[in-house]
Amino acid sequence: MKLAAIDIGSNAIRFQVSTVLANNQTQPVFKKLEYVRFPLRLGHDVFTTNRISNASIAKFKKLMTAYKLLLELYEVDDYMFCATSAMRESDNGLELANQVKEELGITIHVIDGNREAELINRAISSYLTDKTYLHIDVGGGSTELNLYVAGKKIKTRSFKIGSVRVLEQIDSPIMWEDMERWIKDNVKKDYGKVTAVGTGGNISKIFELAKLKPGSIMSVKKVKEIRDMVEGYSLEERIYKLQMNPDRADVIIPASHIYLQVMEWAHAASILVPEVGLKDGIMLHLYEQSVAQQKLNF
Repeated sequence: MKLAAIDIGSNAIRFQVSTVLANNQTQPVFKKLEYVRFPLRLGHDVFTTNRISNASIAKFKKLMTAYKLLLELYEVDDYMFCATSAMRESDNGLELANQVKEELGITIHVIDGNREAELINRAISSYLTDKTYLHIDVGGGSTELNLYVAGKKIKTRSFKIGSVRVLEQIDSPIMWEDMERWIKDNVKKDYGKVTAVGTGGNISKIFELAKLKPGSIMSVKKVKEIRDMVEGYSLEERIYKLQMNPDRADVIIPASHIYLQVMEWAHAASILVPEVGLKDGIMLHLYEQSVAQQKLNF
């Protein structure tokens, strides 16, 4: 079975095709066949003007056409396009989604913060034990927080604080206060030691730069150390010396500030980085949907 997930984010748009290697009782194994990340920063338009610009719309439609061709070439069995913060907040996001549906026959699901968090949680659940975790997913336009206690998700909340918003200095102090209050109200002392779980391209890059073994936990001290090291480089040096994409080089510091601030408020001394995100949650959702349909047909 071949599945495709398309994550239309505020900073970049990711496309992935995977084949399912295992479909027994255990967690399925997805083998990546194709991955394309295009840096179309929709959030730059939306968070400053509330609209997706005509130039971005033209590029967006070309990109969707390219992705549609890849879906056909790979002969995928099922796929799902999900759009997050930038498209859901823009005045013309739904209009653009309708145009893409009419012109290309592609349905774009413009999902809310809770649905986004739910899909990402599908991808991280296999990495968690029955301890206390605060899952932090930082995107370009929003941050999703999920609190796990004794193996169960008990609280979830989406905040309009993201790396592109912070970079553009259009993040609201009221929203930061709201996030601090939510963390302090919900992450209680009697839950015991809290471990942060970080998803998103920026924390993955910080983990990569830390040169830690996959699956190991990264301390707050190490996150700060990498943040300070990156901050010491110019944007050009981050691109050429640290091998960052240009649209990663400018948002990595604002994103690290969000992760560190959340961890400080939650008194989390370390962070687990499972290297999964929304696209992985979409894959699992499509797989589970397919299995359920097969059972129904049987």
